[in-house]
Amino acid sequence: MFLSTHGLTGIRYYCKNTSTKVRISEALSGASLGADVTVQGWVRSVRSQKENLFFHVNDGSSLQSLQVIASSNLNSTLPTYGSAVEVRGILKKSPHPKQPFELEAKEIEIVGECNPVEHGFVQIHTPVITSNDCEGAGELFQVESTCPQDSEDHNFFSVPAYLTVSGQLHLEVISGAFSRVYTFGPTFRAENSQSRRHLAEFYMVEAEMSFTQSVEDLTKVMEDMFRSVTELVLTQCAEDVDLFHKHVTPGHRENVEAMLKKKFTIISYSDAIDILKRSSEDFVFPTDWGCDLQTEHEKYLVKHCGNLPVFVTDYPYDLKPFYARDNQDHPQHTAAAVDLLVPGVGELCGGSLREERLDLLMARLEAAGLKDTYSWYLDLRRFGSVPHGGFGMGFERYLQCLLGIDNIKDVIPFPRFSHSCLL
Repeated sequence: MFLSTHGLTGIRYYCKNTSTKVRISEALSGASLGADVTVQGWVRSVRSQKENLFFHVNDGSSLQSLQVIASSNLNSTLPTYGSAVEVRGILKKSPHPKQPFELEAKEIEIVGECNPVEHGFVQIHTPVITSNDCEGAGELFQVESTCPQDSEDHNFFSVPAYLTVSGQLHLEVISGAFSRVYTFGPTFRAENSQSRRHLAEFYMVEAEMSFTQSVEDLTKVMEDMFRSVTELVLTQCAEDVDLFHKHVTPGHRENVEAMLKKKFTIISYSDAIDILKRSSEDFVFPTDWGCDLQTEHEKYLVKHCGNLPVFVTDYPYDLKPFYARDNQDHPQHTAAAVDLLVPGVGELCGGSLREERLDLLMARLEAAGLKDTYSWYLDLRRFGSVPHGGFGMGFERYLQCLLGIDNIKDVIPFPRFSHSCLL
């Protein structure tokens, strides 16, 4: 569709309401084809010729912009990129250029709908403010009130409080009543990183499942979720995805489709270390057994496995948080944990079986000096528990994987990272 303004008064800067106004999305639908309409929006591009002026207007209601053709002899100031304009003219049909876009809002809706429908999960709104450090890494943002306190205790909640790094522990509580639960919300990490895959504030989809007794149970749900969400996005946002893959990341659509055609590979951490050691790559970080896998290792493993998603299971016990289930497989000593690695990103999902055995969990918390802090967590086992497990998926990393975006800061409107919080 395009809007012809020939014979009209020209372009007016956005300042008045009009009863004939239509949104860009409505204009592009063709419902008002041939009608005299008014649109309001922002100029996205301008091209001037001898007799005609061509520019594109977008009001945020559509990922596409409406092309406007006007006389170059206007009775008002020529529009420039970013100008807010009101244009009146005759709506006509014509192909027009597509533009790249951001899929975040639609995909949040799809992820929220897909998990409960496909797997019977109950959504839980876990708190953003918490008193625990789920990951145990100490990368926390502490919450403090700016109001003066009457008492000597300056903690608003009477205990130190932080922005959540994960809703997992709260999900574990609720999974004692509902066997399958999930949350989808913001999480925060005070990690001083400027890398292309880290943010201080990001979204996570986290799930917890009772009566889960094997890592394979987790990998099945993780793979099914990835496939279900991706297939829905490709179906419900087909035009958007096609536009992006065409103009921003040409050829990436084939990579996405390839990920959906084959079962994901599953290898153990020990197998992964063997693969890395046999490679001819000159890695920056060591690849000895017991070392944590770095991004360069993860990307190589994905490439080694056909540039397709790969699960890595049974990590060294000491690399994982206190809640990961002990495999009791000495002398190696591993935990029943799993990461999903995907092309272009590396780690997308991380999960584990949870340690449900009271004696083993208590021993590990005692060794870490956390027994008193997590006494409530021990009570979940002390008064009856079942084998359970769960995982978390970084939503922005999923967008990177789907769209082929190299930098995570390009898939979120307001990226937060160290030394950057502009507004």
